[in-house]
Amino acid sequence: MQVYSTDKIRNVVFLGHGGCGKTTLVEAIAYTMGITGRMKSVQEGGTVSDFDKEEIKRQFSIQTSLIPVEWEGIKINILDTPGFFDFSGEVYEALSVADAAVIVVSGKDGVEVGTTKAFDFCTQYQLPCMVFITDMDDPQSDYMNVVNQLKDLYGNRIAPFYVPIMEDGKFAGFVNAVKMDGRKFRPDGTFEDVPIPPEYEDAVAPVRDMIMEAVAETNEEYMERYFDGGEFTQDEITDALRDNVCEGTIVPVLMGSGVLTYGVRMLLYSIYKYFKAPTASAVLTGKNPKNDEPYEVEYKDDKIVCAYVFKTIVDPFIGKYSMFKVCDGVIKPDMALHNTDREADERIGKLYTFVGKNAVEVPELHAGDIGAVAKLSVTRTGDTLCGKGAPVSMDKVPMPVPYTFMRYEAVNKGEEDKISGAIRRIMEEDLTVREVNDKENRQLLLYGLGDQHLEVVVSKLKERYKVDVNLVEPRIAYKETITKQVRVQGKYKKQSGGHGQYGDVHMEFEPLGDLDTPYVFEEKIFGGSVPKNYFPAVEKGIAESCQKGPLAGYPVVGIKATLVDGSYHPVDSSEMAFKMAATQAFKEGVMNAHPVLLEPIVSLRVVVPEKYSGDVMGSLNKRRGRVLGMNHLEGGKQEIEADIPLAGLTGYSTLLRSMTGGSGEYSYEFDRYERMPSDVMAKLLEQMK
Repeated sequence: MQVYSTDKIRNVVFLGHGGCGKTTLVEAIAYTMGITGRMKSVQEGGTVSDFDKEEIKRQFSIQTSLIPVEWEGIKINILDTPGFFDFSGEVYEALSVADAAVIVVSGKDGVEVGTTKAFDFCTQYQLPCMVFITDMDDPQSDYMNVVNQLKDLYGNRIAPFYVPIMEDGKFAGFVNAVKMDGRKFRPDGTFEDVPIPPEYEDAVAPVRDMIMEAVAETNEEYMERYFDGGEFTQDEITDALRDNVCEGTIVPVLMGSGVLTYGVRMLLYSIYKYFKAPTASAVLTGKNPKNDEPYEVEYKDDKIVCAYVFKTIVDPFIGKYSMFKVCDGVIKPDMALHNTDREADERIGKLYTFVGKNAVEVPELHAGDIGAVAKLSVTRTGDTLCGKGAPVSMDKVPMPVPYTFMRYEAVNKGEEDKISGAIRRIMEEDLTVREVNDKENRQLLLYGLGDQHLEVVVSKLKERYKVDVNLVEPRIAYKETITKQVRVQGKYKKQSGGHGQYGDVHMEFEPLGDLDTPYVFEEKIFGGSVPKNYFPAVEKGIAESCQKGPLAGYPVVGIKATLVDGSYHPVDSSEMAFKMAATQAFKEGVMNAHPVLLEPIVSLRVVVPEKYSGDVMGSLNKRRGRVLGMNHLEGGKQEIEADIPLAGLTGYSTLLRSMTGGSGEYSYEFDRYERMPSDVMAKLLEQMK
């Protein structure tokens, strides 16, 4: 592959709802440009961007793929992202290095949740974008219906450039409403110029008016001319559209068919024509860690090298690759760079660009380009590589927080360490996977963005790293406490020849009133009935007993233990005996003091379109949640605030997406422990038996 200067580079992310046709469109581009010799379908497997075994098996994208395309003297780095929300971490990584976006919409399915989220991403990351309506070969596709849906949502920013030409009910070509001429497709996806069919003049007129309105709104002079009935030259139209597309005030709408490769060349031409080369980035920002001075990414070759690592690929067969975007300077093989975040030097070996799964060696990479390097020793996703003497640390791009968790267990005993090592390698590759060792509840937890995400992780462990795990319901971190005051005796007496064991304690147990403290120990011994040197042993017995309560084996909190009386033997008493006596007293005392279970309560925040708010509140009530309030948000959304037991969130990710068509989002944080209702506690204790 050739070396391209900054002005010849376009970094474009493909966004859209799951199943909208992104991968098929990218496959059509690769086939059209000769990258692949045969176009494959998602169902068949083995497409240029969905090459992972999990993607082939499940028939949808799981990770972001890079496909560089050479077109008309420029290099278009296409970043094909997953559309399913369980894998949105990959989308965030791609967005961090993209300079523009193509939002893919199915002409059959129309605007979906993933479409509106793609527009939100473009607004958040200040990315210019265009829409490509695909599936135009499907008889059920309705181009103008999708255009009108978009205009209802985003107003006059939406500028359809084309009107489809149908012959015998089939998609055969289009009218270019910008240039006002016709195009008819050949079977190989190329096209020929044709006159605009007379029967399409009425259909083209309103589309042309939309474009002219969009051009007129770019400045006052154009607006006056438009209202006076004047015309715009073709150069004025092109320049105005280009400037406003880059500013985000105009969103072109294109069309085609990925299956038939129709419209692919027009899409590449539009990317070339309307998107600019990398310029000062609103996404990538950084600073000098030594003096906190801000660093502005300028994408200039003559600056000292600075590169941001946005993605890591870890594969047991091909090894580890770090994918990066060159922010400034020119990176060449065998360069010595410094990892500012790890305070370590790295030696750059060969340079690559990825074409799907294939690493293609390149001689150098200029500012703004995207590439990869193999086998860096310490570098991780989010790190910055820079030339020595000019330290830069790029700000970490925020990633979605994983809230779905399950307990995992090794299928084969003795593989725990091997499993943990494999999970760590997956965590290097996927920043939305987390492993937590919950020592208090003696369980290992696996966190992800949804149930499907966790299923894929388990499948990767088996396929890649040859280890089997089972996902099971996690043990919730319940706790035990008491609700009344009691007085009990604990006596430990043992005789087995020679010195025996004797310890006798009388203790009072009562609620402490502080659930953040396991226990408080006091002594009120008069007359030396228990010698002072045994007090620490008594407290140790209480402390150890609090680790595993007698009711259900959960930690005990909020208890006050007072040693009020006892007895000892001058020969047989020992610290061990008094510790055992305290343990016996604790078990009996807690069980006599009306013990209850405490459950963790989290503060939940759910954001959904307003029409779903009633269903969401109903589901929260069924899960013992308490709705505390609602806040109106922009875009017709509602924020529902609630308190809910952590146990009530098991499976909630899947339920919320099902209820809201994927548009609902939630987050939570631990708030407090609260007494469990008696009927729920009785049911839980029965299950534990």
